[in-house]
Amino acid sequence: MKKLFAFLLPIFLASACVAQETNSHATAIKNPATTPVTRGSPTNWLARHEGFVKQAQAGGIDILFMGDSITDNWRSRGKNVWEKAYGSRHAANFGIGGDRTQHVIWRIENGELDGIDPKVIVLMIGTNNSGTESPDQISEGVEKIVSDMREKCPKSKILLLAIFPRNTTKDSPKVMQTIHQVNERIAKLDDGKMITFLDINKVFLGDDGKVHADIMPDFLHPNEHGYQLWADAMEPTLDKMLK
Repeated sequence: MKKLFAFLLPIFLASACVAQETNSHATAIKNPATTPVTRGSPTNWLARHEGFVKQAQAGGIDILFMGDSITDNWRSRGKNVWEKAYGSRHAANFGIGGDRTQHVIWRIENGELDGIDPKVIVLMIGTNNSGTESPDQISEGVEKIVSDMREKCPKSKILLLAIFPRNTTKDSPKVMQTIHQVNERIAKLDDGKMITFLDINKVFLGDDGKVHADIMPDFLHPNEHGYQLWADAMEPTLDKMLK
């Protein structure tokens, strides 16, 4: 018996060490989509963030848009539509081109939602993650953002939009597969009360199931017509949430 124990003990200890190393390695691996980080580009990224913090501190925001360049471009391509649809409704745009989920998480955790209580927060984020992170990683990033929003602004309703369709010349078929899978998962965040998931993607698609240049010239970012389609498709839900 002693001989058997002496024989098995080194094997047991070796197995325990391997298990410990495996667990440590798994713990060390972080999901990049949920790990808050800043950006070095554009060079004014931090300055824009600081501007949003000051805007939040000033208050008076009833509708808050957060996201990446698709949201950011309400200031340019969608400017005329914005003025008509939201200009008189105390709306603010906290979108920054190129942002991923991890950047929005950092912005939220560093003051952009402190001290404000919007009636509705409109969120659409994740397309910039779709070429590098997995559907589960991206979904966890969106879930983290929604969780942070609920913590920072518990009285605010969240209008969570499906990630818009895209088919740029650089996109592989896997990109839209990833986006579809993310949209399917984050749709489950809809609780019928404070969080509403809305998929308006069909308004951007042609009969072939792809976005066309007359709506998104680069097959990713809407033009003015695309922003009008967005505003029109979202309005019934947004109006209901504001009441």
